[in-house]
Amino acid sequence: MRTVNEELHKKKKNELMERCFECYAEFGLNNIGIKGLSKACGVSPANLYGYFNDLDDLIIQSTEHCMTKVEEDFMSLAPKDADDLERFISEVPYWTAKRHGKKYRLMYQIYTNPKYLKYGKKFFEGVDQRYTEYADSLVNTLKMPTDVLRSMIFVFVRACVHYALYEDEFYLQEQLSFLKQSISLFYEKYNLKV
Repeated sequence: MRTVNEELHKKKKNELMERCFECYAEFGLNNIGIKGLSKACGVSPANLYGYFNDLDDLIIQSTEHCMTKVEEDFMSLAPKDADDLERFISEVPYWTAKRHGKKYRLMYQIYTNPKYLKYGKKFFEGVDQRYTEYADSLVNTLKMPTDVLRSMIFVFVRACVHYALYEDEFYLQEQLSFLKQSISLFYEKYNLKV
């Protein structure tokens, strides 16, 4: 059983990770140091180091924590039924870019850095599992099997992230068109109502 102090420590650590990740997303990894991060968090550098071994530990932990929160935010917008798919597909890429574009750019900067690559691989192994669970949660709602939904989710997320990174409207519309056609074909094949 956790004590009140452990809960407070965890809450404060989460706040610090989120604020530091926002700072890195805003200013870049090389443009803000421990003093700037500490100031933004309203703590001393020593206090910040009380939660993390070093800056690498802070970067690794805050990236995983914050990008997991981004996924949860995305998944909370899941379509409520098959009729809601159009809204979901049309709105979410723009919402993602506006709300999380800087975070995605930072995540890829971190996870493609040779120093942090193994943490990126670990994070994306977790993504596979979380998106499978997400697909499972939509099976009854969308009347599609998990493997079909999972594939569509990966295509859709890739389109959203690419748009968040580059605001490439052509690429986005091609991916969304493919998804919409795939959904229509699936529903037609199994005589399901869209």
